[in-house]
Amino acid sequence: MTSSLDAPPSTAPQHPSDDWDAQRPAVAAALQDVFAHQPLGERATAGFRELWTRLQAQVEGGKLIRPRLTLLAWTAFAPADRRTTAQADRQDAIRLAAAFELLHAALLVHDDVVDRDRIRRGRPTVAERYRQDIEAVGAPEEEALHLGRSAAIIAGDVLLTTAYRLVSTCAPGTERGQSVAAVVFDAATQAAAGELEDVLLSLHRFTPPHPDVEQILTMERLKTASYSFEAPLRAGALLAGADEQTAEQLAQVGSHLGVAYQVIDDLLGTFGDPSLTGKSTTADLREGKATVLTAHGVGQPEVQRQMLAWADGTGTVEQVRTALEHSGAPEQATRIATELVEQARAGLDRLQLPADIRAELDSLCHDVLHRSA
Repeated sequence: MTSSLDAPPSTAPQHPSDDWDAQRPAVAAALQDVFAHQPLGERATAGFRELWTRLQAQVEGGKLIRPRLTLLAWTAFAPADRRTTAQADRQDAIRLAAAFELLHAALLVHDDVVDRDRIRRGRPTVAERYRQDIEAVGAPEEEALHLGRSAAIIAGDVLLTTAYRLVSTCAPGTERGQSVAAVVFDAATQAAAGELEDVLLSLHRFTPPHPDVEQILTMERLKTASYSFEAPLRAGALLAGADEQTAEQLAQVGSHLGVAYQVIDDLLGTFGDPSLTGKSTTADLREGKATVLTAHGVGQPEVQRQMLAWADGTGTVEQVRTALEHSGAPEQATRIATELVEQARAGLDRLQLPADIRAELDSLCHDVLHRSA
């Protein structure tokens, strides 16, 4: 299934300069420009130059959801004359969009370390690539694993500072620029808080107190929705000159959509088609990730029995997955995501957006619920 998250929209006609089909190459060019200017110059060691090259490959190939949302919000609120004639304003918006993609890449690199994932987008993660290199020169397996993860932590830090540096070039010296920077910094902090909560909640996957659905949704808002949906929409609107109240309303729409997106992501991570998602359907369960699926299932005797059996080595993770499927957890997750998307639509109703922008956000609401990858 082709999702409008991945393909140019086929909604109402837009001015060519405002169409994502035209904006996407501009974002890609901004990212290429970032990596064309290695930050340490001649001071860089061979190791850092190699890392920088690998980071560029890590950033490439994404869906660019966050840049797209940033530019949607900017286009919605920037005066028409600025959208079409003010090149500096357009470049600020493009750089902000690119910065969100760098932030996303940084958090993914760190998340892969936390989750001990070895594959991302069908390719070895940064940590795994370094592990392979280090093991190839004769390092013991445990040492190679440690050094690979260490390199990935450093890589994520480099991407974070690169994202922040790019944000600092957006409307510099203006109140708008300061507001946008504050949004990005806050989103990164929320994502870190959510990642920590994810780790802590997983400690209680087998023993009370088990995380409940509300705790899971709060964690997912912090970890994912904050920087993936809320912040791009808020920052794009503020950069365009929208007032704080309007930007907050748009961010709330993003919050609902972002949590719904993550709930569906959890659903696909356990019951999706690996050939489409690129993810194992048992990886989340093996890592003990707390999701709305496990929060629902842990209250079911059969799920709890299978989880305990797996924990003590007498059962398998596949049996846990089957028990979850029969518990009604997938249906509950779908209901939760549907309710969140309806809340997002209600929020859009309260905003007076241009018809083409509203149509694209409506399309996004649909695709969040019906995506398969």
